Amino acid sequence: YCFRNNSIDKMLRWLVCGRFGPVWMWKALLLFVAIAFAGQLLGVIFNKSSVQPAPRSLFSSLDAQGPPLGSCRPHNHVMFLKTHKTASSTVLNMLYRFGEERDLHFALPLGYQLGYPLPFNAHRVKGYRGPRAMEFHIMGNHMRFNKPEVEKVMPADTFYFSIIRDPVALAESSFAYYKEVAPAFRKAKGLGDFADDPKKYYDPRLRNNHYARNLLWFDFGLDHNANFSLALARRGEAMIRRAFKLILVSEYFDQSMVLLRHALCWPLDAVVSFSLNARQQKPSGRSQAKAPPNLSLTEEQREKLREWNALDWHLYKAFNRTFWEEVDRFGRAQMEQEVALLRTRREVLARVCLRDGGKPVEAYRIRDKAIRPFQSGLVKILGYELQPGLDNATRQACLRMIRPEIQYKDLLDAKQFPRAQPAQAQPGTVEEGERDWDGSRLIRNNQTLVRGEGKRRMR
Repeated sequence: YCFRNNSIDKMLRWLVCGRFGPVWMWKALLLFVAIAFAGQLLGVIFNKSSVQPAPRSLFSSLDAQGPPLGSCRPHNHVMFLKTHKTASSTVLNMLYRFGEERDLHFALPLGYQLGYPLPFNAHRVKGYRGPRAMEFHIMGNHMRFNKPEVEKVMPADTFYFSIIRDPVALAESSFAYYKEVAPAFRKAKGLGDFADDPKKYYDPRLRNNHYARNLLWFDFGLDHNANFSLALARRGEAMIRRAFKLILVSEYFDQSMVLLRHALCWPLDAVVSFSLNARQQKPSGRSQAKAPPNLSLTEEQREKLREWNALDWHLYKAFNRTFWEEVDRFGRAQMEQEVALLRTRREVLARVCLRDGGKPVEAYRIRDKAIRPFQSGLVKILGYELQPGLDNATRQACLRMIRPEIQYKDLLDAKQFPRAQPAQAQPGTVEEGERDWDGSRLIRNNQTLVRGEGKRRMR
């Protein structure tokens, strides 16, 4: 039927009835158009919410895995002897990240070090209840190595490794960090003065003077004041070789990370890092209460430091030689390729994660107090600022890479022992009034904790 006399406009009657046929055809056409439009609209919504995959995180891309490792299985039981002033804080950050991302269990100290400088004792581990009472996966905080006690905590299949550094470079860093702590350093005007006549300043009976002589040898649990002999040095070297499956070299950090990655069967991102706990090399324009220590050395003074640290110098030469033998077995060409990949990946992550092109900055410039590094000695410890506007997943991954050691330890402690935390304590912070390994009370100074000992304080 067609429209008859009613209130509809004559033109509409003419179009519907005269040109396009009966009304049922018109209604069908309108219904078809409506369904098509609704389908298209729903399709857009559906595609946005369900069909299109979520954008992949930078940290879950194929680049994050790195070159294939074959059929090996990742090591989850790892013991790292964290030696002093050897880039060991950067290595510990890698272990913290790997373990946190996989919910592994850490052998954490009761404070911030595992009883150092005393020889390690298993009861220094928080939550330790006896051999095999509970499974610990990763151990890496500062300790003076004592393998029988470590074996009470860590499983039999644990992978042991450590890192060493040229004793002269190590002495420079130790003098800068520990000048106010080690009496031998405190008495000397500069490192050159100390190198010229170490015995004038050094008293083996005084506390904290272990920082001033054969510090690597001491950290490995050996007698750092022993008179050097080749037989003694070789016995210590042999002990270390029996205990540790891999010794890294700080001066060849990226090559070390490639060897470590293959030894542990870990993805590339697990060993990509930003340098942590690094000291400022040149003083800034901002005024300091005390002038930075004089670290200048002549070549003759450098040689005298090697003689003073003869046991460490022996270890460095021996394990540096072994390191390059490992590189030769790995393949020099393959090493160059994988180092290039690691460095490229570090640059990519730095552009994504870090402000100011990834350059480390002084602590006072870091807006987020939770990631300001702990200040130690007369030198300034640098840190990083996160790039603004990161999505939550990327921000958390980037934050793990720059979180300072003390704050990271506190965060893991809070996760692992939630009931032990004070009601008002925030994970990642150190509370004023807590005590360090030597009994010194931690006090707050400009959002930074320092150790107080009467009139003398160690930053």
